[in-house]
Amino acid sequence: MSRARVRPGRGTSPSDASIDKLLADARPVPYWFDRTPPAADGEPLQRPARADLTIVGGGFTGLWTAILAKEEDPSRDVVVLEGGEVGCGASGRNGGFVSDSLTHGLAHGTAMWPDELGDLVRLGRENVSAIAAFLEGEAIDADLRLCGKTVVATRPHEVEALAGSYEVHREHGEDVTLLSADDVRRDVDSPTYLAGLRVRSGGGLVDPGRLVSGLLGAARRRGVRVHERTPVRGVERRGDAIAVVTEHGDVVSRQVVIATNAFPPLLKRIRAYTIPVWDHVIVTEPLSPAQLSAIGWADNQGLTDSGNQFHYYRRTPDDRILFGGYDAIYYYGARTDAALEQRDSSHRLLVKHLSATFPGLDGIGISHRWAGVIDTSTRFTPVFGTAYGGRLAYAVGYTGLGVASSRFGAQVALDLLGRRRTKRTRLAAITARPVPFPPEPLRYPVVQMTRRQLAREDATGRRPAMLRALDRFGVGFNS
Repeated sequence: MSRARVRPGRGTSPSDASIDKLLADARPVPYWFDRTPPAADGEPLQRPARADLTIVGGGFTGLWTAILAKEEDPSRDVVVLEGGEVGCGASGRNGGFVSDSLTHGLAHGTAMWPDELGDLVRLGRENVSAIAAFLEGEAIDADLRLCGKTVVATRPHEVEALAGSYEVHREHGEDVTLLSADDVRRDVDSPTYLAGLRVRSGGGLVDPGRLVSGLLGAARRRGVRVHERTPVRGVERRGDAIAVVTEHGDVVSRQVVIATNAFPPLLKRIRAYTIPVWDHVIVTEPLSPAQLSAIGWADNQGLTDSGNQFHYYRRTPDDRILFGGYDAIYYYGARTDAALEQRDSSHRLLVKHLSATFPGLDGIGISHRWAGVIDTSTRFTPVFGTAYGGRLAYAVGYTGLGVASSRFGAQVALDLLGRRRTKRTRLAAITARPVPFPPEPLRYPVVQMTRRQLAREDATGRRPAMLRALDRFGVGFNS
């Protein structure tokens, strides 16, 4: 039996008025915050302090750094300073996709670091295995499920691209199956699907709110001091130490790690290498048994589609659908203020695309809507480095894949502080700098032009000349 093909955003779609009614009832906070509210029980710093290691940023990178630092040396005095509540940034606002990729996917890794890809794949797998073992050992129930994902083709030219991706995955030992349209629709039924790539290895899903909470508890059990609602104003040299400056006192320490990611960098040198991009998410009301049965989705894996502007979506533990991505937004001047979290046009677009992907859910209630800031580099992978004579290290630029790779980033930062030449710091993919973004006022139009070119490639399947030129300079828009 033939099935009509419907592209997201085309064909019959709900009106803006009906979508606005659905969005008006949605809570403007991350779904994960309702399941596990931020603890917000870390007292603000009230007076000057000293430490062996001060970590600025209380998200995944900062918490992993604190935990790993204490595991290296339990006597190390470690302080975490967080400007808001622990996990209130990207760590609590993502979709909960766990990936073992350190290169923003195998295709991107093949294009950028072919000679190192084997080592990078191995390190990424070891990283996810270590996360799973740590959660089990600490009895942290973060709903971690290493169920892989499915990548779907929704345009004819993407079908051939998936076939090429299948060969790359097989070459690197992934558990992967190439699916026809009928195959993928027997698994998850959407009229938009033309083919699929079921990757059973390489990662899965987690509840990021519970992961943050679990890591915070693990850090505190190891004696880490965590101060929330303590914005950092700057860092400065203080003799042979570094002072982290806050409103109510400085923390003077031998070493510092900057883990603020998408938020305004404390070091000028980082500002050229990453930009903040807003990513939007909606979550539906729980699906009925009949609705779930019609869709299928028995493996409960995450799904993404194949374009440059792609959606990611998943079932939540209580059978809602979390649907995000596609409409990434950069604001002039690298703005990250909270007033930008609710963007009606982006949330409206996600509702339309969800309706096209699963027409049987047209009109389902939207329970949550929010946005989070992704820190991206021109090569789509993290940027590492040091300052202040090697006493300060930073790990930023995860480009949406930081749920797992933030632990790896914490390891790299500690390696750099310890001046250790390890299997991680020997890799050019880790130590080399990406091409910098231009400063404003040039940055904004360049970003917008690049977005238009990426959308053009999605629509046509042909690589525009501008993107081909950027490829030659090692700019990572080929993932």
